[in-house]
Amino acid sequence: MKLGFLITARLKSSRLRLKIMLPLNGYTVIERIIHRAKKVVECQDIVLCTSTNHQDLPLLRTAKAEGIYYFTGHSDDVLKRLTDAATLFQFDFIIGITADNPLFSIYHANLLSDLVRQNHGLDFIYTSGMPIGVNIYAVNVKALTTVCAVKQHVDTEIWGYLINRPEIFNILEIKASSEYIRKHYRMTLDETDDYRFFKALYHKFSKDDVVDVLDAYEILDTHPEIPKLNSHVKQLDLDEKVKIMIDSYYKENKEKILDIKNRIYLSEKEIDRI
Repeated sequence: MKLGFLITARLKSSRLRLKIMLPLNGYTVIERIIHRAKKVVECQDIVLCTSTNHQDLPLLRTAKAEGIYYFTGHSDDVLKRLTDAATLFQFDFIIGITADNPLFSIYHANLLSDLVRQNHGLDFIYTSGMPIGVNIYAVNVKALTTVCAVKQHVDTEIWGYLINRPEIFNILEIKASSEYIRKHYRMTLDETDDYRFFKALYHKFSKDDVVDVLDAYEILDTHPEIPKLNSHVKQLDLDEKVKIMIDSYYKENKEKILDIKNRIYLSEKEIDRI
């Protein structure tokens, strides 16, 4: 089984312009994420997945400088971009993160890597209980392909609701142990105050530290002024009407979707044996 690490990144943010190119104590946000991805064992390749738009060219230069691969795909359809990248690199499974999350849990990424190698029948694995920005996921590329075949929308920047469907896929939730739970902290980068949060936090460490989440918690627990910087920022989510529409679509088309899934999961090798 071939496992890859895919980083979804673009430079289109309007709330905080060029946010992932901003410096965090000597390295940019996107460089910090790449450094963390390199700590995930058993991932054959790291791929920075961005768009074909000219504005995203600096990300290609970063990927080259960091010695990782890049992929340019659909600007708005994140699911298609991930699927196309995973297909090109012939991954069977991917671990993924968005470039908004420079403190995703390396420990849990490695845990997911072990789990998908032990159980090839899983479709989607995700962690829960940790702050926004720390949780991470892994997904079967055939599950990505299935969702791309049945989804109705092109804009899939927020796409977890499309694949976290236990009625269709084999889902595993990994609930974080108590030492990793700090739900009152916000550890993702969307707005200026989020950047102030990360900047203050990273300056508590040495430049070349790949910061462990538990060490970050220790700083936040003992310096409450830092998490206060972005505690008021609201996290974007799918509109409730959209969620209801997706629920209805999956319910009304369950058999059709399962049929599409079964055909995608039936590999050519399996067909040859029939």
